[in-house]
Order: sequence, then structure tokens, then C-alpha cells
Amino acid sequence: MLNLTFQFLFIFCVVLPFTHSCPENDKQALLTFKYSLYRYLHAPSNTSASDGFTFVPLESWNSSTDCCDWDEVVCSNHSRSVIELNLYSIVVTQYGEPDPQVSSTVLEPLFSIRSLTLLDISSNQIVGLIPAMGFANLTNLAHLDMMSNRFTGPIPPQIFSLKYLEYLDMRSNEIDGTLGKEVSSLQNLKILMLDNNYLNGTIPGEIKNMIKLQNLTLSYNTFTGNIPSGISHLTGLRKLDLSNNLLSEEIPEDIGNLTSISTIALSNNKLTGGFPSSMRKLSTLEVLRLDKNSLSGEIPTWLFGIKSLKELFIGENYLSWNGKTELKPLCMLTQLSMKSCNMSGEIPKWISTQKTLELLDLSENNLEGGFPTWLAAMNLSSIVLSDNFLAGPLPSQLFHSRSLSALVLSRNKLSGELPENIGDAPAIMILMLADNNFSGPIPTSITKIYRLLLLDLSGNRFSGNKFPDFSSNVFLSYVDFSSNQFSGEIPVTFTKETIILALGRNNFSGRLPEEFIKLSKLEHLDLHDNRITGGVPDFISQLPSLQILNLRNNSIEGSIPGTISNLSSLRILDISSNQITGKIPMEFGDLQGMVETPDTLLEKSEIFEIQIELSELIVNWKNSIQGISSLKVSIYSLIDLSNNQLSDEIPASLGNLKGLKLLNISYNILSGPIPESFGKFRNMESLDMSHNSLSGSIPTSLGALTQLSILDVSNNKLSGKIPEGNQMSAIDPESFANNSALCGWQIQVQCPENNAPDIEKVETGKQSMFSWIAAGIGYPVGLIISIACTYFSGYFQFKARPKHNHLRRSQRA
Repeated sequence: MLNLTFQFLFIFCVVLPFTHSCPENDKQALLTFKYSLYRYLHAPSNTSASDGFTFVPLESWNSSTDCCDWDEVVCSNHSRSVIELNLYSIVVTQYGEPDPQVSSTVLEPLFSIRSLTLLDISSNQIVGLIPAMGFANLTNLAHLDMMSNRFTGPIPPQIFSLKYLEYLDMRSNEIDGTLGKEVSSLQNLKILMLDNNYLNGTIPGEIKNMIKLQNLTLSYNTFTGNIPSGISHLTGLRKLDLSNNLLSEEIPEDIGNLTSISTIALSNNKLTGGFPSSMRKLSTLEVLRLDKNSLSGEIPTWLFGIKSLKELFIGENYLSWNGKTELKPLCMLTQLSMKSCNMSGEIPKWISTQKTLELLDLSENNLEGGFPTWLAAMNLSSIVLSDNFLAGPLPSQLFHSRSLSALVLSRNKLSGELPENIGDAPAIMILMLADNNFSGPIPTSITKIYRLLLLDLSGNRFSGNKFPDFSSNVFLSYVDFSSNQFSGEIPVTFTKETIILALGRNNFSGRLPEEFIKLSKLEHLDLHDNRITGGVPDFISQLPSLQILNLRNNSIEGSIPGTISNLSSLRILDISSNQITGKIPMEFGDLQGMVETPDTLLEKSEIFEIQIELSELIVNWKNSIQGISSLKVSIYSLIDLSNNQLSDEIPASLGNLKGLKLLNISYNILSGPIPESFGKFRNMESLDMSHNSLSGSIPTSLGALTQLSILDVSNNKLSGKIPEGNQMSAIDPESFANNSALCGWQIQVQCPENNAPDIEKVETGKQSMFSWIAAGIGYPVGLIISIACTYFSGYFQFKARPKHNHLRRSQRA
């Protein structure tokens, strides 16, 4: 009997809890969430993108099965209540489809599952405010992951009332506001990651009370003020990342109290002072990133005595390095960046002791001598030595490496021909050798580098009329051979993945090759300063992604095809200094890429921890040849048609291009008036119409162009009063020179209307006499004219004189 009792108790207490289903309210909450999400994504506002959404993780969620058996759901072993929801990236967006717009209200059904201890809703493009009261219901949460959504607004205080919370990840959202002292109420929190948001203000000193914190990541925000010294109380902290903020003042001296720390990342702030001496006590430190600040003083050699150190980034400060110091590092680094550290002499030999080194960045220093053979033999993956004074040839041993991924040696004094075995390093993705003294042909073996992504050989003395065939290099998207001595026909042996092709300042000749049509992803085509002949071909309009077309200073002739308006992404067009004739196509007004101009700069590309800034785009900017940085080119929109033989009137449709910053149509034979529509150039900074045959007056609307700093209408046939306006007062008077009848205070020529009172008196005196004369002769003269017209109408057929409307003439053309 006793034995039966124990069996019954065992079944009741152990077996039964594992046999019943999850609570019905949990199941219904999950189903409601699924169906509301589905309905939301297929609402009319998302119909254009709905076909691109796939619900892979939720396919098992249906009413006929136990929710504890569903994918991404974890239940308690005893109560069978739902305790974990792993909803990471539940909406899969197909490549090329727009991101969905998922409102945060979709989460409401989940807030009724109060047994949840883990909720992962990361990477779902959820938009809107963080549901404050909803999260307040989840009082058992220990793990909350909201990374990579689009939550907005401040962090609600209800989040900080979750007393069991140990893990909080809100990275990569659009959260703003400050981080208040209430964050310190999360006494059990171990992981706090709020990077890539819009948080501001200071880091609260109360953070020192979060004594269990192991990971504090607040990077890529706009925090100001100092680093709270209280952070040194977090002795369990393993990772501190405050990089890419606006933090200032010195690094806390007692940072050495973080005895468990492995990563300190404070890059890209405004920190001052030197290296706190207490850092040498950090026996577990593996990653130290202090680059891009305002640190000063000499780099302490004791840094290299921290045995655990693996990654050291200290460049781009105001530091100095004593190259004469005999250094025997105790650490074994994998990454070393000492960019712009005032290093001189030869590349330090002690680097050869770092047998595990993968990345070396010593760019922007004063290093000299040759490329060391010991460095070539180290088998690094990334070598960045640009902007130094290194000289001599490259050792062929450098290309024996099977792991070399990036070689950046631009702006040195290196010379000689490239080693024939350059293709023996097949892993290279970035090869930048710009602005050196390399010569000879490009070795054909370079095409064996199958992973090549970026190739910059500009600014050297490479020559030859035969090019390696890069058509099989399927990753090659950036090619810059500009400013060399290449000759022959324009090379076309590039992959269809090419995005940027720069071949300017060479000796290429012949017509533009039709094979360019194959480069369907081409965004930037630069062929300036060559010997190109023929016309601007119609097939150019078949490059749908083209944003920049530079054909300046060639021998191109013929007219500009109107089909160029098909280039909807075109932002920069420079075909100046050629022999182009005909009219400016009125279709230019349809260039959609010039209607609005982006106002955000590109960011430097970072590959393998290397910052890549591409070569400058050379243009005639504000009356001088200048280079536009590749980081700024995205905010420019310009048309340069100067130094050609364009004729007829300026099409008024150009005024549609409100995003233009520069328009240069000088040194042509254009005639007619300046279009009134030019007053719509709200972003125009430089407008040059000089050396033409323009007539009429300068439109008064130009005086309202607030961005205009250069206006040149000299050497035309303009007349009338120069418009007034804030910008007009800063225009050089010479910009109005050599016109027939311009007047205005800008050129110290008084306009006739300024004598209006005197003229009015004369006219008033004459008016009475004229009125009597008119009364005396008006009637008989009118009678004679009427009789004459009636008499001659029978013998002559008069035709109306055509109106010379410049817009209509352009349309007919």
C-alpha cells in the first residue's frame, strides 16, 4: 500500500507537470501576436513590399499543437508557462526589398505573458516608441534584447524597474534623450549595451552603483562631459566601450582599479591629457583603443609591458614617439595602430618580435628608408604605411603571403616596377599604391588575385597600351588608374561589378567604347584629360546607376544627346573643354539626381580596421581646378559645360535642377536672356555664364539666392540694373565687366531710374503740351491710317511675325 502511494505521488508531482500543455492564455497571446504581425505586414501601406517577407521561424505556430513545442518558444519544465521567446529576425526581407514598417504596438499581446524571463525581439525593424507599460508587466525579465530595430524616444523609466534584469541590449535603434541616474536601480544588470543611438547628456555618476556590471557599451552616441571616476568602482567590468562620443577631459587616473577589464575602447572622443600610470596594473587588458582623441605627451613604453595586450590603437592624437628607445615588448600583439604618432626614422625593428601580428598601421608618420624584408616575411593580413617617406622597390617576398588582404602604401616615394609575382598573393582585397613613383607595365599576374575588391594605382608613372584582363575578377568594384602614362584605346576589360572607374590624366585615345554598357553597376566614370575623340554617345544613357561622368579636357565633338536625361542618378556632369556644339538640351531639366542634393557626408570605409578614403574627384570648382574629397562628393551636384562651342539660348528647364551647387556654361557662344527660372537655384554656390553673347537684364530673382558666393556674367551683352541682395554685395565687381549697359552700385554706375524726380518734372511739363497736340492731330491721323489700311488690304496679304520664344525653339530642336 505504501509503495502504491509513492508511485501515485511520483506520477502526480513529477510526471503530470511534463504532460500538460502550455497555459491557454500564453498560447492565445502568441497566436494573436503572429496574426497581428502578419496582418500588419500585409496592410495596404506595406503591400508593395509584402511579397518580400517570409515568416520562417513562426511556421510551427498553430492552434492545434502545444505552444511549448513551437520553434523559438521555451517553456518552464514544471509550470509549462512560456519563459523564453527568441524572436530574432522573424521577418526575413528578401534581397532588394524595402524594409518593413512594423509598429511597436504589435508587441502588445506578448506583454500578457508575465512568466517571461527572456525576450529577444532584435533585428525586426520595429518602429515607434518603446511600450513603457507593456515592459513594466514583464517583472520576471532577466534578458531583454531589442537590438537593431527603430525604436524612438527616450528609454522609459519602467525599463529600469525590472529588478531581475541582467542583460539589456538596445543597440542600433533611434533612441534619444539622456541616460538618467535611475539606470543605477538595475542592481543585477551585467550587460548594458546602448550603442548606435542618439543618447546625449552626461554619463550619470550613479552608474558606479551597478556593481555587477560586466559590459558597459555606450559607443556611437553624443554623450558629453567627462568619464565618471565612479566607473573605477566597477571592479567586475570586463568591457568598457565609450568610443565615438563627445567625451572630454582626462581619462580617470584610477582606471587601473578595473582589475578584471579586458577591453577599454575610448576612441574618437575629445579626451585630453596622457596615459594614466595606473593602466600598467591592468594585467587582464587585451584591447586598448584610445585613437582619435586629443591625448598628448610621449607614448609610454610600459604599455608594451602589459603581457595580456593583444590590440593597441593609439594613433591620431598629439602623441610623440621616441624611436631611439630600445623596446622589448612583453606583449604579443595581433593588431597595432600608431597612425600619426610623430614616428620618424626607419620602421621599428621591434615590430618583428610580434609573431602573431595581423594588422599594422603606421600611416601618416615620417618613416623613411626601404620596405623592410623582415616585414615582408611576417605574413601579415593588413599593412598600412601610407603617407610616409618610404623609398625604393617593393620586395617580391611580400607577395609570397597567402594571408595578405590589404596593402596600403599610398603617398610615399616608392619606385621601380611592381614585382612580377604580385599575383601570388591571392587573398589581397585592397591594393592601394597611389602617388608614388612606380613605373613600367602592370604585371599580368595581378589578375590572379581573385578576391581583389579595390585597386588604386593612381598618381604614378605606369605605362603601356595593353591592360590585364580583369573581367574574371568578379569582386573588383573600384579601379583607379588615373594620373599615369597609359596610352592606346580606353581599356574595357573590367568586371560588370565595377562601380568606380577612374582613368583620367593619361594618354588614352579613340572613341568611348560601347562595351561600357556591360558595366551596369557603374556609378563613377572619370576620363578627364585624355585624347578621346568622337561624340558623347547615346549608349551612355544606358548606364542606369551612373552618378558621376567626367569627360573634361578631351577632343569630344558633336552635340550633347538629349537621352542623357535618362541618367536619373546623375549628380555630377563635367564635359568642359571639348569641342561640343549645338544647344544645351532642354532635357537636362529632367535630371532627377540634380533636383535634390543629399546633405550627408559619406563615411570613410573601414575594412579590416583600415580607414579607406578614395581618391579625390578633380573638377573646376569656383574658378579653380580642385579636388573634391571622396567623403564630400555625395553632397555635390554640378554641371560644367564650359569651354565648348554651345550656341542658342539657355533652356529655362535648367531651373528645375534645384539641387545644383555649381553651373558653369562660360566660354561658349550662347545667346538670348538669362532664364528667370535660375532664381530657383536655392543651393547654387557658383554660377558662371561669362564669355558668351547673353543679352537682356540679370533676373532680379538671383538676388535671393542665399548660397551664391560666385556669380560671373562678364563679357556678355547684358543691360539694366544689377539685382540687389545680401549675396550680391559680396560679388566681385569684375564679374560684371565688359557688358553693354549694366548699371548698379556694385560697379559704381548709376542707373537712370536714380534720376527719376528730375525726369518726372520734365515729363510733367511736356505732358500738357503733348496732350493738346494729340487731341489736335489724333483724330485726322487715325482716320488717314484707317483708310490706308483698308485700301492696301486688297493688294497685300500680311503674315504675323513669328514670336521668338526661346523655350519653344528649344522644344522644336
